[in-house]
Amino acid sequence: MKRFTSLFLLILFVFVNAYAQRENVISDESKVPAYQVPDILTRFNGGKVKTEKVWVKKQRPEILKLFTQEVYGKIPGEQPISEVKVWETSENALNGIAIRKQLSLFFRKHDRNLEVNVLMYLPKTTKKVPVFLAYNFTGNHAIYNDPNIRLTESWVANNPSVGIINNQVTEQSRASASDRWPVDEIIKSGYGLVTVYYGDVDPDKNDFSDGIHPFFYSEGQQKPQINEWGSIGAWAWGLSRVLDYLEKDILVDATKVAVLGHSRLGKAALWAGATDPRFAMVISNESGCGGAALSKRIFGETVQIINTSFPHWFCDNFLKYNGNEEMLPVDQHMLLALIAPRPLYVASAEGDQWADPLGEFLSAKYASAVYELLELEGLPAKEMPAVNQPVMGTIGYHIRTGKHDLSLYDWQQYIRFADKHFK
Repeated sequence: MKRFTSLFLLILFVFVNAYAQRENVISDESKVPAYQVPDILTRFNGGKVKTEKVWVKKQRPEILKLFTQEVYGKIPGEQPISEVKVWETSENALNGIAIRKQLSLFFRKHDRNLEVNVLMYLPKTTKKVPVFLAYNFTGNHAIYNDPNIRLTESWVANNPSVGIINNQVTEQSRASASDRWPVDEIIKSGYGLVTVYYGDVDPDKNDFSDGIHPFFYSEGQQKPQINEWGSIGAWAWGLSRVLDYLEKDILVDATKVAVLGHSRLGKAALWAGATDPRFAMVISNESGCGGAALSKRIFGETVQIINTSFPHWFCDNFLKYNGNEEMLPVDQHMLLALIAPRPLYVASAEGDQWADPLGEFLSAKYASAVYELLELEGLPAKEMPAVNQPVMGTIGYHIRTGKHDLSLYDWQQYIRFADKHFK
């Protein structure tokens, strides 16, 4: 009974603490405390970054190392794809305008087996096609009204309103997220869509006993070490493994893969783009704290709030900066700069102040210094653009009307941006 009471009190404390943090969230610009972000072209030893060589050989590796150690965690080993199984290839998808391909990537080690299901829609053409690669939140079957898409068998967060019960999807779940995925428009624009349910790689819960993490444990280990990857690191790793496959798919131009993510999956897309230079373009849709938004601004969601609400997302070293953001040796503009010289798009929503739209814009603006060092345009805006007025250089940015979501408007800008850089 005492054990139950202690557990109950602990859970109650966590919820009360999280609620109190949210009550104290800063959503008024006049209340943002003074802050200073690191100068991206000043080295940690005080020297100045004046050439591309110094950026590539010195500054970039040092920034990447700090993000790995202090924020996202290191990958403790290698695990290549063990087997690829193609379940079907249809030449007559989307009323005859597309190819649908469904396959699984299997990862095996000792007695462990992990299956990552990939859904692809590709325009019919004799040429290899550029693609958007993006995770989805509730299963491949949820993105489009196509009865041929396989239902996920993985753990999914409960949502009875769309038929997810006992952490399993049902037929009711089909096309439940289709408003986020304008598949027909993507195909008609000449791009393919490659999507994966992110929970196949690591279920989104504070439990490191499943997913990819245990593949790397030593005997008796039950969770990653304090400097090892959390879920965001695992999801980023999964995106790179999908790219491993795409490099071998004769239908795909693997030199033109744009990795895209919304919200927490935007954080994963940014980290994947920062750590894997094979991604030709990186797109962050309202990724907020731990994604595109500056951490030191203390606006909307903070490091402490995100670490309390989602303790499994980052490495445990990141806990040191709860309420202590000024001690972070890096900030998110430096993460964005790691993507240079490749095209980068950052997007915000007017109704999503939790993700700090201004902090996302400023991050993109400050990252521009590296693009300009590399003799690229960077972000062609000194001030935050008006709502629904995108700006597109090698860095693109928009803030749109509406709430925290992945909308048709967002996709239309991403297609325009891809046209600018891929065609």
